[in-house]
Amino acid sequence: MQRRIASCFALGLVLVAGCRDNRDVTATETRAVCSRDGNFKLFATSDERFGNARPCPVVGDPPPGWTVLPANEFRLLNYRFGPSGSGAVWISSATGSLADNVNRWRHQFGAAPLDDAAIQALRRVPMLGGSGVWVQAEGTYAAGMGAPPKAGYGLAGVITEFHGQLLTVKMVAPAAEVRFGVPALEAFVKSLRPVDSAN
Repeated sequence: MQRRIASCFALGLVLVAGCRDNRDVTATETRAVCSRDGNFKLFATSDERFGNARPCPVVGDPPPGWTVLPANEFRLLNYRFGPSGSGAVWISSATGSLADNVNRWRHQFGAAPLDDAAIQALRRVPMLGGSGVWVQAEGTYAAGMGAPPKAGYGLAGVITEFHGQLLTVKMVAPAAEVRFGVPALEAFVKSLRPVDSAN
């Protein structure tokens, strides 16, 4: 019995020793970085790695206190703001009509849809050489796509037609932060200009 235990112990030592690989690895060949390699970015988002983000046709002057975030497939320009750290402002290219988008935003706060006459009566703000329709709402925000509803939230935003597409600028945050942030949002919207005229 003792011989069997000793044999098993010896076999275990041999197996453990065989699993260890103490060899050093040395690089013996290198190559210069070429133009095909591009620039490397540590901690890049999946959108940055796989190129899902589309270029934004406009640029603007984000106000102090807004933090620039990476663009993604749905947000052409993307910002974070506010003391809660949860305030968001982004620019998107939207599908559908003006009425579709106004009422989709209102629906996210449980508000009744507006007819065309009511939408035409909404306030307009200067934007990109024309004007955009101003939308504002407060209540429980249901963004959709599996996100839980958020009570006490607010929305302010602008929708306009630009170069044959609908462009939206949307601010979402706790309601008090949206109310406080409206002047900064309006100033940002007024600062927007086409990329080709930005230089």
